[in-house]
Amino acid sequence: MSLFSIERRKVIIDHARTSGRADVTELAKLLEVSTETVRRDLNVLEKEGLIRRVHGGAVPVERLGFESDLAMRSSRMTEEKGRVAQKAVEYLADAEAIYLDEGTIFRMVADRLEPMRPLTVVTNSLDVATSLAGRPNIEVIVLGGRVRAKTLGTADFWAVQMLETMVLDLAIIGANGISVASGATVPDASIAEIKSAALHHARRSILIADHSKVGANSFIRFAGLSEFEMFITDDGLSAEHAADLTAGGVEFMLA
Repeated sequence: MSLFSIERRKVIIDHARTSGRADVTELAKLLEVSTETVRRDLNVLEKEGLIRRVHGGAVPVERLGFESDLAMRSSRMTEEKGRVAQKAVEYLADAEAIYLDEGTIFRMVADRLEPMRPLTVVTNSLDVATSLAGRPNIEVIVLGGRVRAKTLGTADFWAVQMLETMVLDLAIIGANGISVASGATVPDASIAEIKSAALHHARRSILIADHSKVGANSFIRFAGLSEFEMFITDDGLSAEHAADLTAGGVEFMLA
C-alpha cells in the first residue's frame, strides 16, 4: 500500500475513531510504513486538534472529552466551514429570532449575516457577539454564565435559565461528534445542556458541522439526529457516512 500523507492521516483518524485508539505499531503494519512515519503523522494530527498523543499512540479528541481552542479550530477546514456557514445563512428564511452556537463555524455564520430586516441573535459565544455588535438590523443577546476560556462561550445554569424564557424561530447548533447511532454529542455536560435547551426552545433547528465530525462520538449525547430538520455539512463527507445518514433517515445537505 502506497498512500500520500493526507491519505495516511485520514486512515489514522478513521481507525482511531472506530477503535478508540491509534497504536503506532499497529498503524505502521496497517499502512506499511515505518513507525517514525506514523509518529510524524500523529504529531501533525495533534497540531490540527484531531487527536491527542498518549503513550504508544494516540486517541481521538472526542474520546478524551478534549476540546481544542479557538485558535486551533480556526485554522482547520476553513474553506469547508465557510461553505457550510453560507448554506446555514441561506436557511434562515423569514426567521426573526435565532440562536447561534459557539465555535469557529458559527463565527463564520455571524460574519455572513446581513439581514434586510430586524433580526435578534441569541448566542452563548462572545466571539459571535463581537462579530455582530453594531451590525445593522441585528440585536444581539448574549447568554450569561461562566466563560469557557478555550471557546469563549458561556456555560452553566445561568445560560440555560435565560434560554428557558425565550421562544426562538431557529436554532443553529453544532456538535463534536455526529452519528446515527449516538446522535449529536459533545465532551462537556454543561454545554450539552445549553444545546439541548436551545434546541427545545426553537420552532426549527438545524445541525451544522464540517465532515470530520461525522462518524465520531463524544462523551455526552444532547440530541438525536432526527430532532433536527436538517444537517448541513461539506462535500468532503464520505460515501460510507452519507449512506449511514440516509439509512438512518437523516435529512442532510452538502455545501
